[in-house]
Amino acid sequence: MSVVDLARLQFAVTTGVHWLFVILTMGLAPIVAIMHSRDPAVWGRMTRFWGQLYLINYAVGIATGIVMEFQFGLSWSGLSTFAGNVFGAPLALETLIAFFAESTFLGMWIFGWGRMSRGLHVTLIWLVALTAYASAYFILVANGFMQRPVGFEVRNGVAYLTDFAALLTNPSTLLALGHVALAALTTGGVFVAGIAAFHLARGDEAFRGSLRLGVVIAAVASFFVIIVGDLQVPLFQPEKKAALDGTLGVALDTMTIIGNTVSTVTFVALFLLRKDRLVRWRPLAYLMTAMIPFPFVASVGGWLVREVGRQPWLVYGQLTVADALSEVSWLSLAVSCAAFIVIFVALAVTNWTLLTRIARRGPESAAAPEPVPVLTF
Repeated sequence: MSVVDLARLQFAVTTGVHWLFVILTMGLAPIVAIMHSRDPAVWGRMTRFWGQLYLINYAVGIATGIVMEFQFGLSWSGLSTFAGNVFGAPLALETLIAFFAESTFLGMWIFGWGRMSRGLHVTLIWLVALTAYASAYFILVANGFMQRPVGFEVRNGVAYLTDFAALLTNPSTLLALGHVALAALTTGGVFVAGIAAFHLARGDEAFRGSLRLGVVIAAVASFFVIIVGDLQVPLFQPEKKAALDGTLGVALDTMTIIGNTVSTVTFVALFLLRKDRLVRWRPLAYLMTAMIPFPFVASVGGWLVREVGRQPWLVYGQLTVADALSEVSWLSLAVSCAAFIVIFVALAVTNWTLLTRIARRGPESAAAPEPVPVLTF
């Protein structure tokens, strides 16, 4: 395995694992916000339960996200040298939004139970959801430039930004944002519906509303995610179209098959919600639970299609992967690659172990906060 292959493997593993955290965070945030916006007498305990799962995933995901930022300078200095003037701004904005604005709003929401007016508290979780999608947008602005470079000129071998508006409205960015947002909502909906179906099949009526909300969101989002995904096909580079005719086409087929399966099952489940047919027929309820990993697998397949298919280009038509690599030794990359893989896999296992444990335990794991004097603003 060459130095380039090791660097690609390291970035692929770290990005792929980090993405599994991101897509669930983006999917759960608006669902928790919807629950928190409804009658607290009915949805208060469910809001705290799903919010607890969201917080675990967010906290562990932050650790993987920090490593992502450092790799641009450590392993891919050629990319920073060539395109840093262009996508440095969106990456900086993403960092400010994700690690400052989003984290601040989330911290205020966590410690704000019973300590501020309900309106302000609800507003905070909606701001968390909004900043999560804003963060994803600015990441895709940088990635969209790598897929379809726009709004720049090259002087002395370095790209300089000439049209910020073109960078922000890049079709490769906007279509990808729509696709990612719908994929995240599908993931969050299936996650909520699957866990709720598990508890309802065991007789816990507290999850009835969560099941309905999860199924509705998953059914609608999974239908449109396929449509938006197809809209991106005309933007595929010739190298990517050629790659999809070979072994890389497995990733696209996997994503397509899973997407259609999830859409079909959730659409059927939507009708079976009437008269509790979905809950009474336990095999289908447990099928909803077994389907939880499907959107994650499909999203990884989509990421492979988007990133691997344009090889050998890192910035399409402008900078190859080999030219972007830092001057590092094979041994250094081998050691760091092995270390990153071990750490990231350990974080992923820890995250899913905690999520599974809390999810199986049910709403009693989300104890109500101690009553304190309410401050009004």
